[in-house]
Amino acid sequence: MNQENIAKRTIEDVDLENGFHVLLFQNQEDSSLIFEKPVNSSYLQMHFCIQGSSQFLFNNNAYAFDVYENKSILLYNPQRELPIHLDVRPKSTLFSLLISIDKFHGLFSSEADAIPFLSEDNKNRKYYDDSEIKESVVFIIKQIMSTTLRGINRDLYIKGKIYELLSLHFSKDENQEGEFCPYLVDEQHVKKIRRAKEIIIERMIDPPSLQELANEVGLNLKKLKEVFKQIYGDTVYGFLLNYKMEKAKKLLESNQYNVNEVGLKIGYSTSSHFIAAFKKKFGITPKKYVMSL
Repeated sequence: MNQENIAKRTIEDVDLENGFHVLLFQNQEDSSLIFEKPVNSSYLQMHFCIQGSSQFLFNNNAYAFDVYENKSILLYNPQRELPIHLDVRPKSTLFSLLISIDKFHGLFSSEADAIPFLSEDNKNRKYYDDSEIKESVVFIIKQIMSTTLRGINRDLYIKGKIYELLSLHFSKDENQEGEFCPYLVDEQHVKKIRRAKEIIIERMIDPPSLQELANEVGLNLKKLKEVFKQIYGDTVYGFLLNYKMEKAKKLLESNQYNVNEVGLKIGYSTSSHFIAAFKKKFGITPKKYVMSL
């Protein structure tokens, strides 16, 4: 794994295994980030723009096209090389996957007819596709980009998430009959969990019970717990506690409220309970935190 950090710019080049490559670009600067990488004709390229926009240049800059926020593109041309010449624009985030066509075909061979460029008629033809990024795919990419794992554990985590990403990206839309992805996760569940997160944030002063929350979003209790943790990496109340503590920090930093007022604003009826929770989370009392500012 190679990583380059320049101020608020990050380029990460992760070689997971032969025929399996991941690139992560984050550019929060005010100028473009230029990246070049040779890619031979046996590779399929998938690019997901999570924020902002990026431009791809081909044929010595004679041809260019843009990929915009919440859009993905797929490129495959077995007849010629498609080296990456990329302009990641300011305030943009891009996630790219390079996978050999042999490896990709191995993953989906039993359902090759469902994916146009894997069909017998198209196997030697170039292929291009662009589409909206599904919410479930965005969640996976954000999980990959935010993981704190290191070394081989991180590579294994990313590899597992890439398999999940591929299964979701190539799953048929809900209004189509049938499924060809063995790991398909119901995207409606993702939307319901997202609503559950919004509800507990909106009502953090008096949050609903887990059963009430499950009933409100239309999931059973077990599914609510399982999918919420899968998407957000924490239990419902664990997520809410972290959100409340981060909110408390911002309120304290604003210097507009005292400790008791901040506690009340995030749902603590007594300042002692708020102080204890804050200290457990950050290792310092709210008062000392304010003084340290």
